[in-house]
Amino acid sequence: MPPPPPRQSLARQRSLKRSARGRRRLRDWAWVFIAGSMIAVFGMIVLAMLVLVRLPHAAQEVIPTADIGGRLPTPVDARTEYVDDGRIVGVHVLPDADGALIELQAWDSPSRMTMIVGGVDRRPGEVGWAYRTDSLMLISIDPVGKHIGILSIPRDLLVQAPGFEKRLKINTVLSVGEGQRFASGPDLLKRTVQWNFGIRVHKYVLMDFQALIDIVDIIGGVEITIDYMINDQKYPDMNYGYDPLVITPGTHMLGGYDALRFARTRHGNNDMRRAERQQQVITAIRDRILDFNMIPQLVLQAPQLWNSFNDNIHTDLGFEDVLQLVLFAAEIDGGNITKGVMDYNYVEDYTTEDGLFALIPKQAQLYYLMNQIFGSEYSN
Repeated sequence: MPPPPPRQSLARQRSLKRSARGRRRLRDWAWVFIAGSMIAVFGMIVLAMLVLVRLPHAAQEVIPTADIGGRLPTPVDARTEYVDDGRIVGVHVLPDADGALIELQAWDSPSRMTMIVGGVDRRPGEVGWAYRTDSLMLISIDPVGKHIGILSIPRDLLVQAPGFEKRLKINTVLSVGEGQRFASGPDLLKRTVQWNFGIRVHKYVLMDFQALIDIVDIIGGVEITIDYMINDQKYPDMNYGYDPLVITPGTHMLGGYDALRFARTRHGNNDMRRAERQQQVITAIRDRILDFNMIPQLVLQAPQLWNSFNDNIHTDLGFEDVLQLVLFAAEIDGGNITKGVMDYNYVEDYTTEDGLFALIPKQAQLYYLMNQIFGSEYSN
């Protein structure tokens, strides 16, 4: 009779149990960590990506792009790794690019936190941030009510900027602020949103075109479904020329450049539909990461990915801030997430003294919209 297998030591059994629990916990929240940190890096909605509803899938029609092959980072050793005190790397702590350990704990401030997120019209080779914002989203977190609100703001909205007698289009505030000696562009943008929307803005995230292109190409492209035709013969290319964009109704696989064009096109001159497409791209990025199980390859590379986008991102959020906010957002019930667009129910057409097209808010309706998106206590 063969001898019985050796009994595992008690310490070994406990270690295996901790490892199994760690792997289960990693699967539970890792997609939240990856989605949030990566999207925060390239700017467009640190938190919105965590809560948007997944889109239905249909048969794909592929639009050729320069390269939609996955460019994921080199795989790492995914075996459970512990630090000296028994905490698990990737579950309890995460090393940053310098090797220092970051505690993975949810943001626990008792006060509301609001950020303005902008996509900047900056082409390859251009530097600085004195450019127009091609898109703007306002995100506010209410930790007491456990609620997140997300509002897309049309770029043609006419606003009053502090210190300026003449009203400005909101998409010019960043560039105008960068040219002033008394304030930076992001500071003026935050104060302008605060002045016109009656909500304190604490942080900002700005990204340029290349950031979005890179993130979509890293994950191998995104799947987009539309039920209308896009035929934009005057879509602006990256060198101030034209690069016509045509997308037929149906499901398409888009690489980074075409995903950018899909999000930026003003087909039909409707900024409201445009804002919906931008939110759709964010949803598609999340879907891609989940559907192709990219988390194991990405989770431990988040600090390196964060640093790789330094040239294309401008923010006063730190990497640790992002992790805490993402973990907090992961705890929010989907029913406590509200998102919306300032459409023609809340704005109306206006012609400036210079004969330029603009939009002005319907103040009474705007107050209602702010309450609907952010809650009645948003001004506190």
